[in-house]
Amino acid sequence: MDEALLRGLTPSVLTVLVRRGADFAAAEDAVQDALVEALRVWPADPPRDPKGWLVTVAWRKFLDATRADTARRRREDRVEEEPTPGPAPAVDDTLQLYFLCAHPSLTPASAVALTLRAVGGLTTRQIARAYLVPEATMAQRISRAKRTVSGVRFDRPGDVATVLRVLYLVFNEGYSGDVDLAAEAIRLTRRLAAAVDHPEAAGLLALMLLHHARRAARTASDGSLVPLAEQDRGRWDTAAIAEGIGILRAALARDRLGEYQAQAAIAALHADAPTAAETDWPQIVEWYDELARLTDSPVVRLNRAVAVGEADGPRAGLAALAALDPSLPRYTAVAAYLHERDGDPATAARLYAEAAHKAPDLAERDHLTRQAARLNALRRR
Repeated sequence: MDEALLRGLTPSVLTVLVRRGADFAAAEDAVQDALVEALRVWPADPPRDPKGWLVTVAWRKFLDATRADTARRRREDRVEEEPTPGPAPAVDDTLQLYFLCAHPSLTPASAVALTLRAVGGLTTRQIARAYLVPEATMAQRISRAKRTVSGVRFDRPGDVATVLRVLYLVFNEGYSGDVDLAAEAIRLTRRLAAAVDHPEAAGLLALMLLHHARRAARTASDGSLVPLAEQDRGRWDTAAIAEGIGILRAALARDRLGEYQAQAAIAALHADAPTAAETDWPQIVEWYDELARLTDSPVVRLNRAVAVGEADGPRAGLAALAALDPSLPRYTAVAAYLHERDGDPATAARLYAEAAHKAPDLAERDHLTRQAARLNALRRR
């Protein structure tokens, strides 16, 4: 059974049902039922036209559910309009599903879950495992999201920026269990970039590829975090880096700079450096200046302070950091790093320990705790 094929066909089958008149929630349920049927039937009897088979079965599932639901009698006029089974039209309306799933009335968490279900073709169980929540909880979240967008028409213009933000959130979730959300985000973003003429879609794809290329080197064999400067660059995926840089160059050539292109440019400079010592930090600072202009984000300015510390020395980095709000996430960790670079291990050790208590996850907390312990050990010698 080719599960990748099923997942790839899911959005186009769903849009066929919606365009035939099924509301989104009922159509999505029918498509999921058809996928279950495919998993049962296809291994022994694969169809000649997989998409046409799925459309036919999903439409019948929808009609069966409609007939059984007496509270929806007003749909009975559509029940008798079942199209003659045959090859499905070669129209890909997947892009409409992106916009629907990124509807502004949905919370970011609901938009991400609905995108993974409707566009990514993942099951509720797979999404729940990826988010480390009970399947029932995720089912409720998806059901609420489906009800919210059921009355939304497909003829409304979509907001590409919102879709890109949702895909960015999917990528940042990383991976867990049997669902690699980072790889799934790349797959979905690749499809979006091919469907829309938008340089930021290409910029986001480049950013994902460049970050994902370093994944194998980010953790040690014991699961501990490995900082960028200490990573084994021989373990980086050079093919993904080359593809990401190529996509980024094409996007930048259009002279319509956006935040994802700027982030990708920073990632490209890190990926292009043969060693950490050869990183072009002055150019990275310039790109952070562009990114700060585009986003006015305090988190961007925090990252810029690190880059300034590398380019112009730790004192300059601390000066840039002093202009920011100390309550920013990871502010204390950045301060610790810059104080260590400035030759103040006592302050750095104290700040590393403080940052460990504020860390958002166990791996980062352990890393910061080890940094504090390392400096304290050096001071006692």
